[in-house]
Amino acid sequence: MNRLKQVVKRIIPTPLVDALLPQYHRLIAIVASLRYGRPARDMRVIGITGTNGKTTTSFMVHKMLVEAGLDTGLMSTVAYGVNDDINPQNQHMTTMPAPLLNQQLDIMRQQGARWLVLETTSHALAQHRVWGIPYEIAVLTNITHEHLDYHGTFGKYLRAKRRLFELANRHGVRYGVVNAEDEHAEQFSSHIKHSISYGIEAGDLRATDVKLSGEGSRYTAVIGDDRYDIRCNIPGEFNVSNSLAAVAVGRKLGLTRQQIEDGIAALTDVEGRMTTVDAGQDYSVIVDFAHTPDSFERLLSDLHRSTTGKLIVLFGSAGRRDESKRWTQGEIAGKYADELILTEEDDRDIDGQLILSQIAEGAERSGKTKDTDMFLILDRVEAIRFAMTRATSADDTVVLLGKGHEKTIERADGEHPWDEVHEAREAIRLALD
Repeated sequence: MNRLKQVVKRIIPTPLVDALLPQYHRLIAIVASLRYGRPARDMRVIGITGTNGKTTTSFMVHKMLVEAGLDTGLMSTVAYGVNDDINPQNQHMTTMPAPLLNQQLDIMRQQGARWLVLETTSHALAQHRVWGIPYEIAVLTNITHEHLDYHGTFGKYLRAKRRLFELANRHGVRYGVVNAEDEHAEQFSSHIKHSISYGIEAGDLRATDVKLSGEGSRYTAVIGDDRYDIRCNIPGEFNVSNSLAAVAVGRKLGLTRQQIEDGIAALTDVEGRMTTVDAGQDYSVIVDFAHTPDSFERLLSDLHRSTTGKLIVLFGSAGRRDESKRWTQGEIAGKYADELILTEEDDRDIDGQLILSQIAEGAERSGKTKDTDMFLILDRVEAIRFAMTRATSADDTVVLLGKGHEKTIERADGEHPWDEVHEAREAIRLALD
């Protein structure tokens, strides 16, 4: 679609293309929805949006509903399916194109799904891919700098995200769940009739007595006189926030305290989200999908506090995506990491060395020096193998960012098969030999 848009813009004035494209997407979505008989009408839909945390929160809510005995579909960046029959998502997008989305919803309906947890992106909202989906609950995890390559400005990005709440508000008495600790929270809660806010230290629903560990967290969720003893098995303080969103959804849907507690505790992992890799090494290795400045700040600040040895961070920045974030990614990573290894991450047809130099420029602002505590290795396989050789103590942590669950890596000549966890295991094996 991006290539088609560029060709069309050479023929038709850009303002006219920008005005017509959303209507084209809307028409495609309407036709697709009608073709499959408006499949979402038979489901109670929870939509989850935000810059970071969408996927983990979606998995938490889905697992909680399934554990409560509700036939629930899931569509997310990582996977899709009904109940425990979950299939990997191999496309490089979160919300599928409207024809594929409605086809999959129809299949889920035939499989008996009466509930749906739908991870919903700004692209899908701006392009009307989710036309005809009657959202019952809209959830905001957070909103920070991302996708400006597509939306153009942060204001347009924010408005696209906010559309989820506007859509939910069109279908009778609907409900919003909003992160109170996000500076844009009021702009979302004000666009829906009923809402609840959550946050570790602010909001209607809060976390108290938080205990973090490498295995996850334990805390008490408090709202009014109600208390929930939550065990979250996905590490990171940011996942305390994500699990609070799931608690809020469970309350709204009328689940019991036991169902909410058991449902969140039942989720043991999400592929590519704080995934630990153990291949016989004595140091820690983590694979995560983090690829935005905000996710870098949240994840790396946590790991910086918990790592007693060296924190070794490997990442890149995608080509044909928001170029302005590269310097910030480098600066944030340089602030928290002891060593950086910069490498490819879906460079596509953009000069990979140029991308690395842009990231490196940001890292240098945080005091990193090339070939001393910052290394530029374009080939990701070679870079991961080098990263494992830099871990010299059992107290060290190696974290691989940006690819997570994805099963392909995009280069100038197209997509190539990729498995980050497999590459990490192989690199560890070679380092141990």
